[in-house]
Amino acid sequence: MGEHNVLSEHDAQQSQAFMKSLLAEVAALEQMIEGGRIESGVHRIGAEQEMFLLDRALRPAPLAPAVLDAAADPRLTTEIGTFNLEANLSPRLLAGSGLREMEAELNDVVAVARRAAHGVDAEILLAGILPTIRQADLTLDHLTPSPRYFALNRAMQHLRGGAFDIHIKGLDELQTTHDNLMFEACCCSFQVHLQVGSQEFAPLYNLAQLISAPLLAVAANSPLLLGHRLWHETRVALFQHSTDERSSARRARQHPPRVSFGEGWIKHSIVEIFREEIARFRVLLTKHIDEDPLALLARGELPQLAALRLHNGTVWRWNRPCYGVNDGVAHLRIEHRALPSGPSLLDEMANAAFFLGLLLALPDEYGPVETLLSFDDAKENFFAAARYGLKARFNWIGERDCPAARLVQEHLLPLAHKGLQQAGVTSSDRERYLNVIAERVACEQTGALWALHSLEEMGEQGTRELRQHALVAATLEHQRSGEPVAQWPLARFQPTRQWASERQTVAHLMSTDLFTVRPDDLADLAASVMNWRHIRHVPVEDDDGRLVGLISHRDLLRLLAHGMLTHDAKAITVKEIMKRDLVTITPGTSAREALAVMRRCKVGCLPVLENDRLVGLVTAYDFLALAADVLEQQEQPVS
Repeated sequence: MGEHNVLSEHDAQQSQAFMKSLLAEVAALEQMIEGGRIESGVHRIGAEQEMFLLDRALRPAPLAPAVLDAAADPRLTTEIGTFNLEANLSPRLLAGSGLREMEAELNDVVAVARRAAHGVDAEILLAGILPTIRQADLTLDHLTPSPRYFALNRAMQHLRGGAFDIHIKGLDELQTTHDNLMFEACCCSFQVHLQVGSQEFAPLYNLAQLISAPLLAVAANSPLLLGHRLWHETRVALFQHSTDERSSARRARQHPPRVSFGEGWIKHSIVEIFREEIARFRVLLTKHIDEDPLALLARGELPQLAALRLHNGTVWRWNRPCYGVNDGVAHLRIEHRALPSGPSLLDEMANAAFFLGLLLALPDEYGPVETLLSFDDAKENFFAAARYGLKARFNWIGERDCPAARLVQEHLLPLAHKGLQQAGVTSSDRERYLNVIAERVACEQTGALWALHSLEEMGEQGTRELRQHALVAATLEHQRSGEPVAQWPLARFQPTRQWASERQTVAHLMSTDLFTVRPDDLADLAASVMNWRHIRHVPVEDDDGRLVGLISHRDLLRLLAHGMLTHDAKAITVKEIMKRDLVTITPGTSAREALAVMRRCKVGCLPVLENDRLVGLVTAYDFLALAADVLEQQEQPVS
C-alpha cells in the first residue's frame, strides 16, 4: 500500500534533506542486519488484491470513492484509477492452515467490495487487464485525487520530457502515445508477500527471480489491450511502458527502466538492491522525515525507514524487496508482483501456493542458483513467459529449450508440494491449491488461453467490441461461481445478451478496420476500394490523420451517371467530391442516440471521433446486421 502523505512539489533544499534521510536509512538498515535486529526463523505471508470496477455496460466505472465510503472497510483502499480498488490482506503464518485462512479473508474482502459496488450500480471484476477498457478512459479525470498520484504524474512527465510511448507486438500490434501515466491503471495484479530473515534474503530473492518465469507461464491472464491480442501477460510490457520516465538520452545509453526484472543476481544482502535504486533512479516523491535512524538505533529503538520505503515504492521490480515494522519487530519481505489479478480467487491462491512452495523447496534442491544459471537466462525466461505463457520454452538448470508445461508438470509441482510440506502447510491445503495448477497445465487452459480461444471460437460474430463485452460477461459469471479457469467453458457470443443493456454505446457497434483515402487521391481509388472491400463509405484523412471529409457510394454513382469516371474522362480528385460538413459522434455515444442522429440528419454513416481522431465508422448496415443476429438467435430452439 503506497504512501499517500507526500509533498506534491519540493524545492532543491527539500530534495536534499530527503536524500540525506535516504542515505542515513540505508546505513541504519545495514547496521540492523549486522546486529541481528531483523526478525528471522519465521515465514509470514500476505497479499494485495487489485480489481476493476465495472458499470452495467461492463466498462470501467470511476466510482472508487463511493464504493470505499459504502464499504467502510480498512482493508480496502484506492489505486491509481478511480475505476480500480486495492485490498490489503492481513499478515499471517504460512504454517498450518495459513493459506486456507488467506483464501477465506480474500473471499470476504472481495465480497465486501462487491456488495458496496452493487450499492452504486457497479460490479467487481478480477482481471490482469480489462478487455473493455479504452484509451479514452485513461484521462486525468479518472486519476484518483491523491497527492501521491498527481505528484507521480508530474514528476514522470517532467523527467521524460514528452509523451509516453506504448509499442507492443504480439499476434496484433499496438502502437500509441499517451500524455499521462494512466495506462498504469489498465493493470491489476495479485501481489504475494513472504517474510524472510536477513541472512536468507539474498538466496531466496535470487530464487524468486528464477521461478518467476514458470510461475508467470501458468498464471498468465492479460492477453488483450485496447482490443489488440498482444502478450499472454501484456501487463509486463504495458507496466514498463506506462511508467517509463527515461529521457531519450537515458534510453540511448541503456539506462534501466523503473519497472524491471533487474540486472543481475544479488550476492549478500537486501541493501545491495536499495543502494542500486538510490544510485540509478531519481527521487520522484518526498516527505518530511523527522526521525534520525542511527540515533534511534543507538537508543535501542527501531526506525521506520520512511524515506527508504517511499523511494522503494517508486521503483517497481517484479520481485520487490520490502522492509517493515510490526508490533515493534522489524522484518524483511519479498513481494512478488508479476502475478495478474484473476481469473478466479481460487486460481490466485493456487498461484500463491505454487510460488511459496517452490521458493521454500529450491534452496535444498538447487543451492546457490547464481552458480547454476546465468542471470540473462533467467531474465529471458521471464519475458518468454510473459509473451507466450504456457507455450513458452525456457533455458533451465540442466536443460536448454525446455517446454514450460513439461517443466512445471514433471519437475516443479512435486518440488512445490515438498516446499509447502517443509513449511508445515496441511496436506489438504497442498492438494487443494497445487491440484489447480496441475489441472490448468494438463488441460492447457490458463486465463490468457481461455480468453484467446474464446475469441477464436466467436470468429467474426458481431463487432470486436461486442466480442470483448461477451468475454467480460463470461469472466464475471465464472468468477461468481468460484470455479478455477481450467474448468471454464469457452465464452460464447450471444447477440441478444450482448446487446441487452440500454447503456450499450457506439463503441460496441462501430467498425474499426477502416480504409481511408487522402484529399489528393483519385476518386477512382475510392471507387476501387469500395468495390474491393464491399463498403459504401470511405473516410478522407489528411497527412496528420485528421478527418476532413467522407465519400459515399452515392457520390460516385452521381459521377458515373455524368460519365465522369470513364477511362478517358478528366482525372477527378477526392477533395473535389467529398462531403466536408460531417455529422460525427464519439465512442461513448449511445447506440440509440446514434440511430436517432442518422434518422434526423438523413445520413447512412457516422464517423466516430475520439480526441479529434477517427477511430471508427457506424453505418445503417451495422444496425441491420445486429438486428439480423438477434433475430437469428431468438429463432434458435432452446436446448
